[in-house]
Amino acid sequence: MANDQRAPMTEAMYYVLLALYNPLHGYAVMDEVKKVSNGRIIMGPGTLYGILKRMQQENFIVLDELDGRRKIYHITENGREALKHEHQRLTCMVDDGKPLLGNGDSNGK
Repeated sequence: MANDQRAPMTEAMYYVLLALYNPLHGYAVMDEVKKVSNGRIIMGPGTLYGILKRMQQENFIVLDELDGRRKIYHITENGREALKHEHQRLTCMVDDGKPLLGNGDSNGK
């Protein structure tokens, strides 16, 4: 990493932060991850709650309020900045590959 010390996110972390752009409870996060990933990512509760715990420790999300028995998670400003940085990093990676792989041509021409 040249100019930034921020570590890359896992794919699951990236999608959880995308899902939490609007506050949600845990099981709704799993549904939203599936939706924003166009069905590519199907996350189980064990994976999700491990990621939520880690993201709380990193101050990417907070437990916003309790809705009865459900915990509502909310992205923080730090989480928004991390998501924006990761999006830029991924975009740069795609752009770096375009000269070799072409502009979307699956044959590499």
